[in-house]
Amino acid sequence: MLVHTSGSTGEPKALWVEKRRMEASARITCDFLGLKAGDTALLCMPLDFIAGKMMVVRALVRGLRLISVEPSGRPFSGDSLQLIGDRCDLLSVQGSAQAGNHTCQLSPVTCHLSPVTCHLDFAAMVPLQVWNTVRVAEERERLMAVRHLIIGGGAIDDELARELRCFPNAVWSTYGMTETLSHIALRRLNGPEASEWYTPFEGVEVRTDADGCLVIDAPHVCAETLVTNDIAEVATTTGADGRSQVRFRIIGRRDNVICSGGVKIQIEEVERLLRPHLGSDFLITKRADKKFGEAVVLLYKKGGLSAEELRAVCRRTLPKYWVPRFFVAADALPYTATGKPARKEAELLVQGV
Repeated sequence: MLVHTSGSTGEPKALWVEKRRMEASARITCDFLGLKAGDTALLCMPLDFIAGKMMVVRALVRGLRLISVEPSGRPFSGDSLQLIGDRCDLLSVQGSAQAGNHTCQLSPVTCHLSPVTCHLDFAAMVPLQVWNTVRVAEERERLMAVRHLIIGGGAIDDELARELRCFPNAVWSTYGMTETLSHIALRRLNGPEASEWYTPFEGVEVRTDADGCLVIDAPHVCAETLVTNDIAEVATTTGADGRSQVRFRIIGRRDNVICSGGVKIQIEEVERLLRPHLGSDFLITKRADKKFGEAVVLLYKKGGLSAEELRAVCRRTLPKYWVPRFFVAADALPYTATGKPARKEAELLVQGV
């Protein structure tokens, strides 16, 4: 199957992947989460990307009942919420395997469940979808009822993580990319197991290279060793059973480092410190600077705090050399189709302003 990478291991590119590896990835996730035939899963992401494709593959492999709603920033809102109720696009997924060839038949069936009684065992969403959903009481209630919610495709900021801690069912952050056919590690966001550290699936080995970037060996989903652009910390702990467990946490992306006056500044770390004070209506980026080489820039959405007010918050919150030198207002902030900050576009917006 032809898929397109997003740039986690280099420049975005087209990539042919083997369906047997997609199947292996699906089985690992379903086994880990305890999903069984007949469980209900929500498809609310575009099939153009690996996350959407893998939801269908998981349904095929495990025999899940797949509910499909139009991809949007609020999957449980308005018409989408109604779709999950009276006239949802419920797909009966049937699969067969003969001589290693897999066929998938998706046939619409009728769902007569109300929005209250239509139970979801599994859903996958990007952080932006979750952020929007928890802001609306009715949608938040529906999200809290999902038995297993996995969130991927971007960083989960501290404020959103705090809101998810009170969810009664399991909420997970995923780590993965197109090359690994969705995720190869999970970390719990709520409950006593909540952690900043990702636990790789069985059969996955991780380490860091000389630049501090995460290196992944996951032969069941990818034939090659992957060197990512994610700066990571890898640690080994010993469990109660005496077995060692390798875990890792992501610090930021190598290409999101700003070198200003000899000081290396990680964009994600600056955003993490500011987000509790500024919400989500800003991005940190950079521009060329004659004196410092590169300068930190805060790109913010018009209609909120002024540049001077933002500067004051930054001075109170950030280390001295991390404080942005420039503040640029925009009508809208740039994001990718999967809800990630569009870093290159953000850079272009602030050059020469």
